Amino acid sequence: MKIVTYLENGNEQLGFIIENQVFPSHMLSDQLPNSSLELIKLGQEGLSLAENAIQNFIKIEDFQNEGLSFSEITLCAPIPNPPSFRDAYAFRQHVETSRLNRGLEMIPEFDEFPVFYFSNHQAIHGPGPVYCMPKHFDKLDFELEVAIVILKEGRNIKVAEADQYIAGLMILNDLSARHLQMQEMKLNLGPAKGKDFASMFGPYLLTLDELESYKTKPLEGHSGNAYDLQMRCWVNDKLCSEGTLASMNWTFAEIIERVSYGVTLYPGDIIGSGTVGTGCLLEINGTGKRKDPNYQEFWIQPKDKISMEVTGLGKLENYIYKEEESE
Repeated sequence: MKIVTYLENGNEQLGFIIENQVFPSHMLSDQLPNSSLELIKLGQEGLSLAENAIQNFIKIEDFQNEGLSFSEITLCAPIPNPPSFRDAYAFRQHVETSRLNRGLEMIPEFDEFPVFYFSNHQAIHGPGPVYCMPKHFDKLDFELEVAIVILKEGRNIKVAEADQYIAGLMILNDLSARHLQMQEMKLNLGPAKGKDFASMFGPYLLTLDELESYKTKPLEGHSGNAYDLQMRCWVNDKLCSEGTLASMNWTFAEIIERVSYGVTLYPGDIIGSGTVGTGCLLEINGTGKRKDPNYQEFWIQPKDKISMEVTGLGKLENYIYKEEESE
């Protein structure tokens, strides 16, 4: 299933994409909630209820005439109000190259356990315009990622069972204000203000059953489901980044095991993969300057368009605008 949240009469409404149209949950069945978070809280039973409702609905003649086109609606993040949002650091290429660009050796602890940080679950955006403060534009960066949504409550979850706790996958663009981030992390705490202002998800949440054909083996020494999904990012229609989710060193199952150690995960919690190799301007600019002293670095500017596409997960597009500070 492709699960969306959109605005209906100014309120967030759960919907489903069927044949490239959006149908509200209340049209499919009066047994379905109107909130994506409430659907996820129903666990696998809720997903099965929704799937059955969709299958019954598409048997109706001319059901397509009841759908909404994407031009008619405003999409929100698939889960606009998650209980929490963590972001991991799962791609070795990104970590190793970023450190190399700063003249640092690869940190050995990367191979010992998956690390993550908490971001702001109240700064969640979907496709469309995103407003950033003037200081954010001092080396404003995108991050090309994929995120999972937790399906059911669990604590001390083992890798072997962890994939059962995933409702689905969606694209994540974790905006980063690099100047603010580097300032604050000199104090060995964070990231905080460099990361907490905007994270974009969408355009939809794809349930795991839709990803079976993309399954691949995890990298050597790792376990859990892995998916060969091509990942790309454009800035103003210029291709900047290409990678694959299959290059994740730490699988989502391994990340879940680490995250849930001594801690309860709840339905709707979001966990990001971290940045794919070449998936941000910090890495791209650093590599360019390391190889060519005359390289001209670039960062996200006001009115720029960022487009991210991941196999099976659709295309997430955002326009970035400056929010002026009040005097």
